[in-house]
Amino acid sequence: MPKIQSVSTFEPPYEVKQEAAVELTRSLFSEKFKDIERLLRVFQNGDIEKRDVCMPLKWYGQQHDFEERNELYIAHAVEYGAKAIRTCLHGEGMLDEPVEIKDIDAIFFISSTGLSTPSIEARIMNRLPFRDDVKRIPIWGLGCAGGAAGISRAFEYCQAFPDANVLVLSVELCSLTFQKDDYTKSNLVGVSLFSDGVACALVTGDQSSITSHQPKPAILSTTSKLMPDSEDVMGWDIKNNGLYVVFSKSIPTIITNWLGPFVHKFLERNGISQKDITHFVAHPGGKKVLQAYEEALHFDSSKTDISRNVLRHHGNMSSPTILYVLKEFMNRTPSKGDYGLMAALGPGFCGELLLLRWE
Repeated sequence: MPKIQSVSTFEPPYEVKQEAAVELTRSLFSEKFKDIERLLRVFQNGDIEKRDVCMPLKWYGQQHDFEERNELYIAHAVEYGAKAIRTCLHGEGMLDEPVEIKDIDAIFFISSTGLSTPSIEARIMNRLPFRDDVKRIPIWGLGCAGGAAGISRAFEYCQAFPDANVLVLSVELCSLTFQKDDYTKSNLVGVSLFSDGVACALVTGDQSSITSHQPKPAILSTTSKLMPDSEDVMGWDIKNNGLYVVFSKSIPTIITNWLGPFVHKFLERNGISQKDITHFVAHPGGKKVLQAYEEALHFDSSKTDISRNVLRHHGNMSSPTILYVLKEFMNRTPSKGDYGLMAALGPGFCGELLLLRWE
């Protein structure tokens, strides 16, 4: 089966402690919310200590139009994405030897926080020595589900082309979407959670020349699911000044009620039970989301320790976040034969699941 050979991550240059984010939010929102101090507790209750963003903190307290935001998105996405690709192909200890850029056959580019035509991976191909016949598959709009969906689509590509070497590049610059004049509770919650991140994964087919002596997660099966008539659960409202966050407070409840049957049916179809799952590679949408995962799947909190640690040190970076979690699992070199379940949820409302086995 296709395998995930290497995962890299890139941290944007400006670290923001949660206390500093609280102070900025207080200065911008205090005159609009009489109960601002109560609302600001969402920062302390989110179990996030720091995040990384692409611009200095003072930038976010100033006015910026959509054009400026999007130009920054393109410039940073190309720069950061190229660095993540180079690191992924070097291997960071995950590969027996570095992979040449010319050996890549396809790129899936995942993002939801900016617009670019030509798309970002095309711009990166003009910076790095890719072949000119590389297949480009940009995917926009899957939000937090995008990283898992990108791996799923790369798996399917490698099933069709067993000798293929495929990159999944996920770039989200959520901070550039921040609207200082959006006085909704959704925006307040978004400010407390979201951050910037970049990740790249190398997925190879069964007949690829890239090999590894370490156990690597083989992708056994994937599935997708859409909840009908749920467009208002999460996503963007696109207005003149940019992207305005849509973030329903019902998300944890939806996960608790919806995710369990989704997962159980998927595992049953593959002939295993959740007791067989050793590694739960979960997108940490937030503290309450992780708790909802545990409740829905009857997992104890140890199953979400890695996801919780990624959330604590990086916040919710949208689509790359699950690849940060996957990288941590791979660095711990699970034993051969271990099963993993990869799970992420996003706008639609939708879910993406992958069954992994270290081989």
